[in-house]
Amino acid sequence: MNARMLLPVLALLLAACAGPDRIVLLPDSDGKVGKLNVSNAGGETLLDSAYATASAKGDRKADAGRTDAGTVNQQFGVVLAALPPAPVSYTLYFTSDTDELTADSRALAPAILAKIAKFPAAEVVVIGHTDTQGSDDYNDKLSLDRARAVKRQLIALGFDAARISVAGRGKRELMIVTKDDVAEPRNRRAEVLVR
Repeated sequence: MNARMLLPVLALLLAACAGPDRIVLLPDSDGKVGKLNVSNAGGETLLDSAYATASAKGDRKADAGRTDAGTVNQQFGVVLAALPPAPVSYTLYFTSDTDELTADSRALAPAILAKIAKFPAAEVVVIGHTDTQGSDDYNDKLSLDRARAVKRQLIALGFDAARISVAGRGKRELMIVTKDDVAEPRNRRAEVLVR
């Protein structure tokens, strides 16, 4: 599961000294859910649907069960409300050989960046990328320039510069895998991760 898929799954583990360990698999805000394998000396129990539960005590295999949103909210609402907001990510695209956003991304950027700027305590990581045209050194520099361009826009909106880190990945982490010297617009991007 990659970093983007970590958020759709929230496993809530609450253990009491005298009682069994209880795990509840919660859906993300879009209703999507991943899978969780609960394993101990007694065996494995797979949770793969929203509100699936596993309860285990000692070395016995975990008992599978189900609960619902109302029960989870009633029992664990205080804990869930105390959790920090789930990380979010956005992708902005750039024109070839520049750190200038495409027209579509230029149109979306103000709303995205304003949304991010409303979370002054958040940490933001901006990762720039390129397509496979050009040398490794050129693409490393261009990808970092793209990340820095997004950082400047966030700072202009009032976001604390100390809470923004940038990185350039050049052509090492392609969204669309291509051979060298291929102009693939979807690879010319910056990923903005807010956590």
